[in-house]
Amino acid sequence: MISPQDFENLKHQTLKHFWGYDSFRDSQEEIINSIVSGKDTLALLPTGGGKSLCYQLPALILEGTCLVVSPLLALMKDQVYQMKRIGIEAEYLSSELDDYDAEVIFNRCKEELTKLLYVSPERLTNRLFLQNLEEIQISFIAVDEAHCISEWGQDFRPSYQNIKAFRDNLDKISCLALTATATPKVLQEIQLKLNLKNPVVFQKSFRRNNLKIVFDKISDKYERILNLLKYNNSSGIIYVRTRREAEELSNFLRRNQIRNVDFFHAGIPVKEKNAKQNLWLQSPNQVLISTNAFGMGIDKDNVRFIIHFSPAPSIENYYQEIGRAGRDGENSYAFLLWNEQELKSFDQILINQIPSKAEFQNIVTYLYSTFQVAESDLPEKVFQLHIQKVQNFTKVSLAKIRNVLNFLHHQEIIFYNFQNSLSSIELKIGPEEIDLLAKKDAYFIELLLRNISGITTHKVMFSEKSFSTKIASDPHLIKERFRELQHKGYLDYIDGALSSVKFLKHRDQRDIEGKYWNLFSQIQKNKIQKWEEMKFFVENKDFCKMKLILSYFGEKNVKNCGHCSVCEQQKETVFGRDVSKEILEVLKIAPANVEEISIKLNYFAKESILENLIHLLDSDKVKMLNFRTYCYNRD
Repeated sequence: MISPQDFENLKHQTLKHFWGYDSFRDSQEEIINSIVSGKDTLALLPTGGGKSLCYQLPALILEGTCLVVSPLLALMKDQVYQMKRIGIEAEYLSSELDDYDAEVIFNRCKEELTKLLYVSPERLTNRLFLQNLEEIQISFIAVDEAHCISEWGQDFRPSYQNIKAFRDNLDKISCLALTATATPKVLQEIQLKLNLKNPVVFQKSFRRNNLKIVFDKISDKYERILNLLKYNNSSGIIYVRTRREAEELSNFLRRNQIRNVDFFHAGIPVKEKNAKQNLWLQSPNQVLISTNAFGMGIDKDNVRFIIHFSPAPSIENYYQEIGRAGRDGENSYAFLLWNEQELKSFDQILINQIPSKAEFQNIVTYLYSTFQVAESDLPEKVFQLHIQKVQNFTKVSLAKIRNVLNFLHHQEIIFYNFQNSLSSIELKIGPEEIDLLAKKDAYFIELLLRNISGITTHKVMFSEKSFSTKIASDPHLIKERFRELQHKGYLDYIDGALSSVKFLKHRDQRDIEGKYWNLFSQIQKNKIQKWEEMKFFVENKDFCKMKLILSYFGEKNVKNCGHCSVCEQQKETVFGRDVSKEILEVLKIAPANVEEISIKLNYFAKESILENLIHLLDSDKVKMLNFRTYCYNRD
């Protein structure tokens, strides 16, 4: 048995070797000690608290494989990529993998080569998975995003209920539950529903003293962001709601000579995505304009600001996103831009995304019907999905269709792939049949066999662009040939540039109309409730913004932060801050507009600056150079 001193040395050596750190952050070491000693553990660490290291490091120290339960495939992929990059053996199982790939992963776990295996909660009831698990030594279970187990959590996933029964069938395997955002009610539910036995609970305050929260009620957001970035020489993230907004804002800023910006969203090809992400990680002043597809699992200490182009859908989302700024403890900023008209339009957008019961059933029934899936059937193949055809048939908006498809995906009823990914191909005829085909078809299949290995035995992921380069042809022509051969039954082909769907559960119309509709309806009510709470948070002018966040997450007797936009406004009222004098000092140096004055006064509220400018104009202490620019009156 390892001695306490040797264990201490091993911990720190592992930390230094793989992560390059000399010491642990906050509660990390205590959490690791708790897990290694075999205790059930619950850790509430806000974004930036280094949650993932709390299970990754003990997984390396302990014998066997750590089973990591995670709700999002994108998060699993990102974590595995990060682990492999630093030399740690990690894998993920997902519904997009075929049996051949899954078998390779299982074998590596059985041989104790893989130290971390990421799975979705739905996987815990999979018969093949459970059979293979009997031959795998599990070191402990880590439940990431554990708030998903609660009906009151921001991302309720009923499949998380599978974990309790799964644990009951394992012999005294300890469990680490991790979350970055949970109210007291959610924390209590996590302990109960995961059946944590006398858990050691680690809970860090949500307060971030180095983070200044600035809320800006404004109509011209483009101009505001342009002015903010003119005076910026640091790294940041601007969160927008849609891919289109990300690209348009990026183009606007570049046209206005802001060069250190780029856009990022889920629709970008993987290679391009990685290049943009790596540039941002390595640059001291690169700014990424992104949907919420960016940020999960990203570790960058020197992010100086987060800008929300629009309010986030919930306080949990908002806090998680602003938590990516100032992880090094240095002063950083969180800007949120909003206006009343936008809040009203988001109300309408949210309502328009929610289908009625009849619309929900029509969408699901169309899916089964168009791919000829009968009651109790479960086809094995992947189908190409044309969402426009779903809309044409059901007469339901695209927003409602995507909402239903995402729900079915999260419940693992289907695997819905809507992002650009590699295409897949599998040959459906034997090599001996090729000579019997038409000369044109036989020649093309010979080209496939020479350039894409493995297609005679299993589904293979590949790039049409790479294949077309090899055979000196056009990618569009290649795709046409694939579709022709698929139509003739010679191969199975899925175009990765289009949406696709794979059915994961046998069709059960009674469940769809009953429990799944009820669950879908509950999740939509939760979304609306979270948005209403966020709206109150945005519009409120009376309470410190950090205090509202802390109170939301259950912290008692909290004090004002003293530097958010509300606190700054109250300082002016209570302590008589001489804003007019500060404005004059700015204008003595150089003429400026309201935006520039606001930034130079440490992002002071523009409404108050305008009031003071009117007073200064009346008293002839400043004058206007044009309709936007003010200067000090030296006459």
